[in-house]
Amino acid sequence: MTVVASHLYRDGVRVGDVPLSGEPLKLSSGDFVWIGLSDPSADEMVNLMVMFDLHPLTVEDALNGRQVPKVDVYGEQLFVVAKTAHLEGDRIAYGETCIFVGKFHIVTVRHGSARAHNPLREQLEQSPHLLKKGPDYVLHAIIDFVVDGYLPMVEKMEDKVFEMEKHMLISFLEREQIRRLFRMRRQVILFQRVLGPMAEMAGKLAHLELPCVDENAKPYFRNVLHHTRRVETMIAGLREVITSVFEASNLLEQQRQGTITRQLAAWAAILAVPTAIAGIYGMNFSNMPELETRYGYFMVLAVITASCGVLFYRFKKSGWL
Repeated sequence: MTVVASHLYRDGVRVGDVPLSGEPLKLSSGDFVWIGLSDPSADEMVNLMVMFDLHPLTVEDALNGRQVPKVDVYGEQLFVVAKTAHLEGDRIAYGETCIFVGKFHIVTVRHGSARAHNPLREQLEQSPHLLKKGPDYVLHAIIDFVVDGYLPMVEKMEDKVFEMEKHMLISFLEREQIRRLFRMRRQVILFQRVLGPMAEMAGKLAHLELPCVDENAKPYFRNVLHHTRRVETMIAGLREVITSVFEASNLLEQQRQGTITRQLAAWAAILAVPTAIAGIYGMNFSNMPELETRYGYFMVLAVITASCGVLFYRFKKSGWL
């Protein structure tokens, strides 16, 4: 059964359940219906369309489950789409919550969301003075619930990146770790593409004159907008941290390679001295000087040793060895 909850509220208090009858529903002032569905069938959406006079295009969008965050106005009703997000390993998985808002009803249709609205519903039912204000305040609570779900996810990603940053300062990143950084950077970029429309949607609810949204509710939507901007700032900072970790790892790797290159060059210079001297005396010419010297062998070894020692001292002093 895809109907998670279907309740009637009167003056902020739940008074009963509302079946999906497929017939127009008439409510009096002070009453509203809150229906929650998860991955509904087409027949259930048709019943809702008849009950609350929903526009066919909104029903089609709600069944599709692949909409961008938006606010659409259809007569005296609103159709709002919010994107949910949660972590699956290093990947951000997205869901969608479509919300139909009218004067006497609010209907939520969830696709792929990892967080149910049951805790939110229970929390609001403990505050009848908020529910009494109508569906627009429930709309704020749902969108705020979705945006607040972003924060733990971003914080977990930050912890993973900071752990890799700490590892990078101790030892060099392996190839798989670098690939992981690029995968996380890609996830962050894709998430930024979701946050932009989410902020635009919250901004419309906070600033525009819309049906079903009371003027007194706009400060609540402005608060949601501020939360969304905060997440945008955090995710932008996380993207910079990921980039800096990779760049720092690359610089450290270049520094290590430079150190190895200098060491190899220093040892090559030291070994060039005996190689050159031995090469000269290995030419086998009959008239080469010092060939008949009694202690010539030991003198050559002393010259080689002294030259190599001087070179070693100079390279060591300059930090090449």
